[in-house]
Amino acid sequence: CPISLLYRTYLAALTNGSPALSVSAIDRRLSGLTWNYAQRGIALDRSDRHIASVFAGIKRRHVCPPAQKAAILPEDILAMIATLPFDLRGLRDRAILLIGYAGGLRRSEIVSLDVVKDDTPGNGDWIDIQDGGAVFVRTSCDGERALEARLSDKHVVSLIKQTVLAAGIQAELPEKERFALFSGHSLRAGLASSAEVDECYVQKHLGHTSAEMTRRYRRRRDRFRVNLTRAAGL
Repeated sequence: CPISLLYRTYLAALTNGSPALSVSAIDRRLSGLTWNYAQRGIALDRSDRHIASVFAGIKRRHVCPPAQKAAILPEDILAMIATLPFDLRGLRDRAILLIGYAGGLRRSEIVSLDVVKDDTPGNGDWIDIQDGGAVFVRTSCDGERALEARLSDKHVVSLIKQTVLAAGIQAELPEKERFALFSGHSLRAGLASSAEVDECYVQKHLGHTSAEMTRRYRRRRDRFRVNLTRAAGL
């Protein structure tokens, strides 16, 4: 139909512009235009061969696999926390790194942790028991006084990058590359890469719905050594 042919021309033009748009940006534009046409009572079928074939070709030519962040291994996390001071801020940041690593938590999950009324000193007497208070909060400029405001997840990313540099991890690389190589996902990738247990346990721990997603976090392909063959003594 004329509309689908027009969209085909439009999609092709988007990839030849200066600068050319990414696949995700083109997809968002197509979705927006489809919605706009629907508001006008005009149907547009994205599965139409004129549209689908061009968009599939764009994805084949331009899509890139997501860049994987480096995994933080057990020896790395120990070196990172060793760079932190023992004031209130330093102790908080040590806890962030260790809990985030051991829990395989996302950065948003780390800063979302709360202390609730069911927690008791026996569960963890290193924190004050409050009613629904945030576990990780901001500190004063001198790092000695806790404030009420919850930390932003950006702090976790900044903390990881700074301690990676301070600990000299992958020091053979230029500092700019090292800074870009690590992120909040490096904690989860580190746990997944270091755990010497069956893949299903890592998948459950990280909360993945599929084993394929868990494998994307693995940076060491030989780490899952506990399997049925070994358990059978072979």
